[in-house]
Amino acid sequence: MPKMKSVSGAKKRFKLTGSGRVKRAKAYHNHILEHKSAKRGRRLRKKGMVHDSDLRQIKRMLLA
Repeated sequence: MPKMKSVSGAKKRFKLTGSGRVKRAKAYHNHILEHKSAKRGRRLRKKGMVHDSDLRQIKRMLLA
């Protein structure tokens, strides 16, 4: 049987941590930043974690 390929889009968007959780970037920090507050911009810069309900699906995409 051939090897399974991981989803290319998922490789670019998610990163596994040592404990097996998945890091992700926060949304709404790409454009139209002028009307968003500086405080909000700083918060959006930080990484978030994938919710437990989505974890299994994301890990499957990453084949981890």
